[in-house]
Amino acid sequence: MMPVKKFAVIAFSISSLFASSVFAQEESATARQIVDKFQTELVQVMKDGKKLGYDGRYEKLEPAVSNSHDLPKIARIVVGKEWEKLTEEQQKKLTDVFSKLSIASYAHNFKDFSGETFAIDSEEETKMGGVVIHSHLTIPDDKPVKFDYMLKEKGASWRIINIIANGVSDLALKRSEYTAVLQRDGFDALIAKINEKIDNYAKQ
Repeated sequence: MMPVKKFAVIAFSISSLFASSVFAQEESATARQIVDKFQTELVQVMKDGKKLGYDGRYEKLEPAVSNSHDLPKIARIVVGKEWEKLTEEQQKKLTDVFSKLSIASYAHNFKDFSGETFAIDSEEETKMGGVVIHSHLTIPDDKPVKFDYMLKEKGASWRIINIIANGVSDLALKRSEYTAVLQRDGFDALIAKINEKIDNYAKQ
């Protein structure tokens, strides 16, 4: 069984290419449908985790995360005001590398299955026009993990912009870490740090 703490590692990935019919279906999905589909795909990858191996899990999770998150928006948020100081090329590079890290962390952490199940508890609208989907993950013989998915409209559909696991905001953690590295050591150091994390996930 996977340790509870691993479920608090939430990641994000960039968009992939999909068949037009699938894309249209995703574009019209409600916030609840986006979260439900994403969680269903996570469980399926967990069930096939050992057979798929790290590379197989990564391949399966890339479109799953891509279809449920607003990656360009998240990339801007995690570096705050520093985003405007980056060149267009640097912004693209950061988004790409950050996305790979996100998929890699999922592929590493969601690799086993011991009967875990997701369930959506409720949803609520925010004052800023967003939606929060409250959910939890039941883990046999362990405490459940609470997830709060924050979504904003993008086009005709909804996309996740932050996930709070057991009260801990993934976005806040990443923003604190990445902004500090960028301000202290510079852009190249941040990219190197992220790539190092990706390599570590692939090796474990």
